[in-house]
Amino acid sequence: MKPAQLLAALAAGEPVSGVALAAQAGVTRAAIWKQVEALRAHGLPVEAQGTAGYRLPWPLQMLDAGQIRAALPAALLRSPGALEVHWELDSTSSELQRRGAQAADGSVLLAETQTAGRGRRGRAWLSPPGLNLHLSCLKRFEQGFAAMAGLSLASGVVVLRALERLGIAGAGLKWPNDVLAVTDGRPGGKLGGILVELSGEYLGPCTAIVGIGLNLRLTPALRAQAGQPTSDLAGLAGGTPPDRNRAAAALVAALAEGLQQFERDGFAGFADDYARHDLLRGEPLRVSGALGEFDGIGAGVDARGALQVRMADGSVRGVDSADVTVRRA
Repeated sequence: MKPAQLLAALAAGEPVSGVALAAQAGVTRAAIWKQVEALRAHGLPVEAQGTAGYRLPWPLQMLDAGQIRAALPAALLRSPGALEVHWELDSTSSELQRRGAQAADGSVLLAETQTAGRGRRGRAWLSPPGLNLHLSCLKRFEQGFAAMAGLSLASGVVVLRALERLGIAGAGLKWPNDVLAVTDGRPGGKLGGILVELSGEYLGPCTAIVGIGLNLRLTPALRAQAGQPTSDLAGLAGGTPPDRNRAAAALVAALAEGLQQFERDGFAGFADDYARHDLLRGEPLRVSGALGEFDGIGAGVDARGALQVRMADGSVRGVDSADVTVRRA
């Protein structure tokens, strides 16, 4: 029995005996125990229930490409791009990069788990199986790199549109690529992250791979491992996250529509929505980048998506790339 099969057997959240699992797979109970330990190593809290066997503390849904397609708008079903679900990849974005020109425009890859998921500036992204969403989409543009300014911010707006379709409120955007929970009207724990990687020509054409990680449910151990404040959709939805296939379909649909809108309108088509969800506007900030560290007050973003920071003397400084934290009183 492989880890994916074991997770499927435990997905209902009910105890399943080791004897039954071993008989089903035609292996020894020791082999089942090894696979349980493999799931635990991936970050899943598989509980031992004595003679009752093993169980998860809550039910979960395995990702299923058929269920995701069935929940997509009819217009998207005619897309030539692939929609694939994998048990494990090093990274959904890396896999699309390897496919290169062989990948059809609009292709979307999802993985239950990633061994080398990554975020901005090479940071690792936690990718336990069965709990969250990890996906990447490839989009080709006739325009070049210069026209892609603000794509990361627009992708953040896309994620919030997907959450709105799922009936989930209480999230906002932290420049340049984080989706955060909102706590008492201020930036809270990280819900998700976006990584946009470009290839091609400066004047065009170019290809964008948009990678998105979204936390549906986090365990205490995963929160501790993250090393920063985190949040999940379960917390915003009263304790139970949305069905993962439904959430995946909402995200895929919003991303496909949003990338088409970006192709037409650029970041200008998203600027008002971004301003509405901007969690840094009006906040005291500390900005750290290649030019050193400075403090100021968030003043929104400009037409290219660059962060605007109001300095103590009233001037406004634009920031294209930096680490930004909110200074707490």
